[in-house]
Amino acid sequence: MKLLIGNKNYSSWSLRPWLLLSQLEIPFEEEKLSFNDPEFKTRVGHHSPVGEVPVLVDGDVVVWDSLAIVEYLAETFPDRGVWPRERAARAHARAICAEIHAGFGALREAMPMNCAVRFDWVPRDVRVQRDIARIVAMWSDCRTRFGKGGPFLFGGFSAADAYYAPVVRRFLGFDVKLPDIAAAYAAAVDGLPAMRAWMTAALGEHEFVAVDEPYREPPARASEPPAR
Repeated sequence: MKLLIGNKNYSSWSLRPWLLLSQLEIPFEEEKLSFNDPEFKTRVGHHSPVGEVPVLVDGDVVVWDSLAIVEYLAETFPDRGVWPRERAARAHARAICAEIHAGFGALREAMPMNCAVRFDWVPRDVRVQRDIARIVAMWSDCRTRFGKGGPFLFGGFSAADAYYAPVVRRFLGFDVKLPDIAAAYAAAVDGLPAMRAWMTAALGEHEFVAVDEPYREPPARASEPPAR
């Protein structure tokens, strides 16, 4: 299988299936494309009708939506624990993944994923605060009801944790103060070996994608004289 992804520093949608595949030790080949590449849409468009990442290519099967990729992996590797084993937990996990797949637009806009920075001054309006409160309540509920078997939302690592990993990065990067249960969960996700590998690669990119940088100025070019 091959997974097409974007810049690891910015691409929250790419992180989700990449983390799931990596953490569950499902073999795959990574093809990373730069958002700054003028041929990005064309190159992705060879596989995807919408020209966006992530895209999973498995022989003659092409899946171009992150949640569809998760379901494809669950069907293809039923023994890897993509979803929780217990029926009620599995249904709940699917529901919360669908919730973030389609929602939390205020949080996404105000706090884009950026692995390379940490901010503590970005203002959060009532819509962002509402999104944060909903996610914290969700995490606490999952940990209380389903999390007895481990440190993740449903005990063991699953697709739900892969789906909320970009939110963990947002909360850490934007210095969101979390209650104890949510903070412990965020630390568990951030400490995953696959997450650490993603972070190492993200911090090594040294690429500035302007559309994903609402709070920083582009770095000065080497040929430009220093500001005085």
